[in-house]
Amino acid sequence: MRAYVEATLAPLWRQFAGAHRVEVLFGQVQDPGGPKIPLVLSVAYENQAKIDEAMASPARYESRDLLPDFYETYWDEVRLVHTTYEVLNDRQSEMPAK
Repeated sequence: MRAYVEATLAPLWRQFAGAHRVEVLFGQVQDPGGPKIPLVLSVAYENQAKIDEAMASPARYESRDLLPDFYETYWDEVRLVHTTYEVLNDRQSEMPAK
């Protein structure tokens, strides 16, 4: 799964128009009995206009078209969730250097 994401999906995700930062996170350890979350795609945008630009991006549609086969190949059940967050953007939230 990881090889497919790195070779096929991540390059498309990085082409989303307007994306400020793209991170692909692979689940490593999860709470016993908790939901299995094998993969998270985190894309940061500077504002809503950039999100709208990305939603119309050809790379978004190309990657989205690959998802049904990707899901079928690697998982029995898939729960795709889109969530928009606002980032706490102040210096107090930064961790001190060790």
